[in-house]
Amino acid sequence: MSLSKQRPCAPQNRSATKFSADECRRACTIPPVSPPTRSPIWWPTSTRNATGNRAGSLGLRRCVCVTLAYLRRNRVQQELAEAFGTSQPTVSRAIGALTSLIAAALAQWIPVADEIDPAGSYVLDGTLLPCWTCAEHRELFSGKHKTTGANVQALCDLEGNPIWISDPVPGRDHDMAALAASGLLDGLDPSKLLADKGYQGCGMITPVKKPKGRDLHESDQSYNTDVNRLRAVVERVIANLNTWRILHTDYRRPLATFEETITATIGLFFYRLQ
Repeated sequence: MSLSKQRPCAPQNRSATKFSADECRRACTIPPVSPPTRSPIWWPTSTRNATGNRAGSLGLRRCVCVTLAYLRRNRVQQELAEAFGTSQPTVSRAIGALTSLIAAALAQWIPVADEIDPAGSYVLDGTLLPCWTCAEHRELFSGKHKTTGANVQALCDLEGNPIWISDPVPGRDHDMAALAASGLLDGLDPSKLLADKGYQGCGMITPVKKPKGRDLHESDQSYNTDVNRLRAVVERVIANLNTWRILHTDYRRPLATFEETITATIGLFFYRLQ
């Protein structure tokens, strides 16, 4: 399975939704995107809601609202359909169409490894973005996390400002393998990076592993405490990324859309920082 990148859109219809206008505004605001001239996403003609009435057209603004609510909270599509007075298939089509548009619109806001200042000092860590188990894709299973998903690497500076997030790779890949695939170290000095014990052996600043059969020396324990204290900032970056719940709770849409959704959400994450 290949995993790649793209990003999502903004909110609407404050009277029909179950969340406030402030929540919609906080979710994100992104550049305007022109819809297709004619599409069943914007003007459904035959879908009927639970009451048997024809489902109302969402329109571009409400499609954006639906997609952002889905990405931000990973809400069930049927629940979104009830909140917006339409049908689940219409919500599904809106999310599918808008996710790719958002990813394309926000691609310019996503940092790439080549743009990182090589003179800076940074903190690195990896995380797993979970998805439903798929028997045909055993490469997604992470032995470390005991679940399926995609591995991404996150980089921030010593103040905790997000700098870069890698493209996703299958969950079975170790953090070192994911780092190698990202090409991050091609332009950076590893000695200026702090990371956890999983990155030992590539020249980064990492904690000292406990020797087999004996305890760490007091000086090593003190050193590990200092390193872990500095590393805490990247854990907060990952926690903030995971406030987009689509990346923190199991991804339920077709697996072929997972990478695009990750890209769109990362785009929203960085866009909000501008």
